[in-house]
Amino acid sequence: MLRRTLLTGLGLLPFIAPVSALAAQIGVNTPFPPLSRERINQLPASERQAWLDYLTRSQTQMDADKAALRAERVGLTAYPAPPKDGNGVNTMPLDKPDDWYGSDEAKLITANIISFQTPAGGWGKNQPRNAPPRERGQLYVIDENRQPPIDDFDNPPDPRWHYVGTTDNGATIHETRFLARVVATTGDEAAKASALKALNYFLNAQFPNGGWPQVWPLEGGYHDALTYNDNAMISVTALVGDAGRTEGDFAFVPPEMRARLLKAEQKGTEIFLKTQVVINGKPTLWAPQYDALTLTPCSARNYEMPALSSTDSGSVLVYLMQHPDPSQEMKAAIHTGIAMLKSLAIEGMDFTFAEDVGARRLIPKPDAAPIWGRYLDLKTLQPIFGARSKAIYDDIADVETGARKGYAWYSRAPQRALDAYVAWSAKHP
Repeated sequence: MLRRTLLTGLGLLPFIAPVSALAAQIGVNTPFPPLSRERINQLPASERQAWLDYLTRSQTQMDADKAALRAERVGLTAYPAPPKDGNGVNTMPLDKPDDWYGSDEAKLITANIISFQTPAGGWGKNQPRNAPPRERGQLYVIDENRQPPIDDFDNPPDPRWHYVGTTDNGATIHETRFLARVVATTGDEAAKASALKALNYFLNAQFPNGGWPQVWPLEGGYHDALTYNDNAMISVTALVGDAGRTEGDFAFVPPEMRARLLKAEQKGTEIFLKTQVVINGKPTLWAPQYDALTLTPCSARNYEMPALSSTDSGSVLVYLMQHPDPSQEMKAAIHTGIAMLKSLAIEGMDFTFAEDVGARRLIPKPDAAPIWGRYLDLKTLQPIFGARSKAIYDDIADVETGARKGYAWYSRAPQRALDAYVAWSAKHP
């Protein structure tokens, strides 16, 4: 079984600097090193060329994307305002009656989606699609040129070019599925061309080893990491598989592309098996994001440290259990992953708002359903927590109040995997 074994001091733990001065603080999160030519040249010689070609393809595409916007702006005395921020997924329904997709409302959404597609074939995130189409010279994505602290891990190398083509928050994935629905119900040729361009985007963005980054073309930082967080890679792998088999709304996909998409799905599924983290010789769970070159867990935002993730692991396990013909390796990953989730469940506790501290705390509740820490330490498997200051703690009480209010440090989502396992294990002992 091809998995990366976690060994103290080898490739993984340097991302967390140890701290011993404070009892509750167990480390400091450090930024993820982006995919670069220098790092690729440290790989075995037989692996380098594929990654160098990938990096060149990414940079060439980013240059083309930027050049296209510059060309549009030639002769303009003023640039249009950036698109508005909002919940884009909610504006692209996939469950309407067939005749709705030919309505004026659906046509407006379709026109907006097509107009905001980047030259690479992707889309930005958090953009309401029930708005007018993109204007000449308008940014492809919402304006991410905010002013975070200078040491914020989310700072892009180019502050005017951020998330220009991403799978974060369902972006690109949902646009593609909506366009496919339009094609299936109306035969719209413009929607078909845009959907095929999007599928080609996913093929171009896939790493040589089968994973996908959060942002493509690559923009640097943790956005270059192989991303499971928020079901990003699961959703992409499922999408290319559906399209490759012409399932659902994807009957329009041509045969040549189908073969490429099915190969992409196979490589994506294989990477899930390769990235189940092994600790002390024992298969455990999965991380939210990985260094694409080493397949070791890595950091994301300041408060998202290298760790196992119970929530993302639950999603990976549910996805694997949906495979119609699981291999022995896949079965082993599912059995061991489920066993680990069961062993890490916290009984009789609830993560709820406590008025005395003005934030959520983990408190006793005898009749509560099992709950899991979202992030688990890579050595102890105990819940850990991050702060915007980059400090890593072993107690939620040490995290700043604001972060405790709005972040799912504990979750019951892994229960879905345990529930699915009951039926799956009856078929696959």
